[in-house]
Amino acid sequence: MSQGFALNEETAKAGQTQPPLCAATDAAAIQQQWESHFAELKDPRGSQGIAHPFLSIVMIAILAVIGGATGWEDIETYAESHQAWLSTLFSIPNGVPHADTYRRLFEQMAPDALERCFLGWVKQIVEASGAQVIPIDGKTIKGSYDRNRKQSALHVVSAWASEHRLLLGQVKVTSKSNEITAIPALLKLLDISGCIITLDAMGTQKEIAREILGHGADYVLCLKANHPTLWAEVMTWFKQAESANFTDLEHSDDARVESGHHRREHRQVWAVPAVVMGDLHQIEQWAGLKTIVMVKRVRHLWNKVTRETMFYITSLPCDAALIGRAIRTHWGIENQLHWVLDVTWGEDKSRIRRGHGGENMALLRRLAISVLNQETSKKRSLKQKAKRASMSPDYMLTVLAAGLAT
Repeated sequence: MSQGFALNEETAKAGQTQPPLCAATDAAAIQQQWESHFAELKDPRGSQGIAHPFLSIVMIAILAVIGGATGWEDIETYAESHQAWLSTLFSIPNGVPHADTYRRLFEQMAPDALERCFLGWVKQIVEASGAQVIPIDGKTIKGSYDRNRKQSALHVVSAWASEHRLLLGQVKVTSKSNEITAIPALLKLLDISGCIITLDAMGTQKEIAREILGHGADYVLCLKANHPTLWAEVMTWFKQAESANFTDLEHSDDARVESGHHRREHRQVWAVPAVVMGDLHQIEQWAGLKTIVMVKRVRHLWNKVTRETMFYITSLPCDAALIGRAIRTHWGIENQLHWVLDVTWGEDKSRIRRGHGGENMALLRRLAISVLNQETSKKRSLKQKAKRASMSPDYMLTVLAAGLAT
């Protein structure tokens, strides 16, 4: 008689060779250290009808998002799949919470409190490092727009630690134009002394340059047509200087060729002391301005060739190689953060938008990316690391342990 799918004795014994779940004693130190980072969070719920401990809900949500969860139902699914293991880490007397429990909690919880806890973790990672490039850029979460409630899409300005590949902080703004006011607020959250701050044209403002210098940092700001007179004068000056091959002009230059992802980019950088360029429009109003830069990029793609010329102003000395590296690093926030958020965590498709839910989930996603970047034992993409963490409690502990290393 056919046995169908029935397990014979030999198969059953083979199944017993699977690795056991991590014991609480193995994970206790890691769990306690992570919980300590979020200990100051206040439970926004009332005193009645509470079935699940506050920190247990928060920590399960963090683990689920590290594992690639994109919404409340995903978090519930992760918790149900690992309930036996999670019960060794956290108090879950009534089983794992349902999706609505996570939703209600994160809609009510103050985002600034969650961010302070996040920054406390970040500080232990970066406090011992020296100067580094910190790109600051904004991102709109398109799916958070709600026409019926007349609610605009959530726009977040983030600071990215290029060396450590982790988020240093974020500030919510109501529209892209308000990045100008959000950037100084973000700078106040950070210890940027000795660092280089890079900003795109939206952040190229005299007050922001002064703010950066006041924090003991240097700036590299993209100059575009939102400062039309200065931009036109700089463009004309470089055009004339280049036609003369910069003869008898004090300058620094650097050229690099980089290849990858089926493209080759040839990049040339010319840096000139601001004083050499003469009496430019309102040049004296830019605090600490030392150098003006032109960058030419030629990209050879599989089907076309693109050319681009960009201009920058900076408080750094006239060193084309140094400034060129800082400019190149600025794109790290696009490639290492914004692209990953959309492709791996589907942020642009997220419809979480009620209360503080959207902002808190945005911070959890950025925390997940930052933690996964600290784990380097697996040479895999962040997507593959997240999948492995969602499937393997042992690897999730490895990721958490890496995030605690100083």
